Amino acid sequence: MAHSNERDGDDADAVLDSVGPAFSRLRRRAPSAGKDLSRNLVLNVVAERTGETTVGAIAEELGTDQSVASRMVSDCIQHGHLRREASQADGRRSVLRLTPEGDALRDRFAAEQRRSFEHITRDWPADERLQLARLLVKYAEDAAALRKLERS
Repeated sequence: MAHSNERDGDDADAVLDSVGPAFSRLRRRAPSAGKDLSRNLVLNVVAERTGETTVGAIAEELGTDQSVASRMVSDCIQHGHLRREASQADGRRSVLRLTPEGDALRDRFAAEQRRSFEHITRDWPADERLQLARLLVKYAEDAAALRKLERS
């Protein structure tokens, strides 16, 4: 296991070049796999978006086509995690809402992800663990803000 203090002497460009492959490895080894990972992605998009969320918005947020997003949403509806409602802005459109079961599943995923993070970083000093957590949250927020700017 390479800890950050072992990488202090690394060339900055080499470390920055390794970020993409590291994210790829993290994604492949995510604790939630298969359908659970897809459900988690969809439920988080619905929960985090302001305003009405449509299948098209899910597709855009996840960077996938409408048909893939539609199948993912249908799976969540079939399992009782989401429900369709008529849009308040345009009754011809359907919007997605989390059900109490969807909220509970999101909570379970979040707890599982926290346990994984704590297990992986169990040998780290507490300040490094918290620093990484803060930086990951900051990175995710800034990435989301950049996506919104790119769409405007």
